[in-house]
Amino acid sequence: MSTDSATPRIVLVHGGFVDGSGWQGVHTLLRNDGFDVAVVQNPTLSLAGDVAATRQIIDAQDGPVVLVGHSYGGVVVTEAGTHAGVTALVYIAAFAPDKGESVNSLIADPPPGAPVPPILAPVDGFLFLDRARFHASFAADLPAEQAAFMADSQVPWGVDALGGAVTEPAWRIKPSWYLVASDDRMIPPPAQRAMAERAGSTVTETPGSHAVYVSNPAAVAAVIARAAAR
Repeated sequence: MSTDSATPRIVLVHGGFVDGSGWQGVHTLLRNDGFDVAVVQNPTLSLAGDVAATRQIIDAQDGPVVLVGHSYGGVVVTEAGTHAGVTALVYIAAFAPDKGESVNSLIADPPPGAPVPPILAPVDGFLFLDRARFHASFAADLPAEQAAFMADSQVPWGVDALGGAVTEPAWRIKPSWYLVASDDRMIPPPAQRAMAERAGSTVTETPGSHAVYVSNPAAVAAVIARAAAR
């Protein structure tokens, strides 16, 4: 771990349907490169709650923070990243909303021919992905057994989290990096590229499913390290 208070700390924020354990490969690589790394465990009940959980972890860091979000975690870091301790944002196959936008508004008009994520109808205010289609849609480049475990251990995603709108997007005042997963079947790659361009992000693209942070931790860690090096 770094003991230099000027060396950025890395804070990793997961998305919907999963928890922070998916960051283990990225965490290991970054720690091996000398970074302090913290992983947020979002309740994924509401955007406000997830932003509060993320800011709690940012507050605990002794030094500047590179804030990283995957998928819905991109909405969280967009809102939480205005924190004074955050020096850079990294989006990993993530939503990067503008002011007033939410996951709901960003997925309302998918590109023609884009695959439709197999999100089941809400039950008691929570969403799940169809377990039978989880592998193909979320984690096609992972072994079937690993994808099956992820499908069976899904975290309920609150509909209030999807409706949470960003108030002040951090990417308008902080530099950002974006990793596009070119085989993503949850957030269409064209949508990822458009959001990255709008945010003025430094863009890297790699083959990979929506679970690229699990399947290719080296590519993800490399982008984060470049953001930290700035």
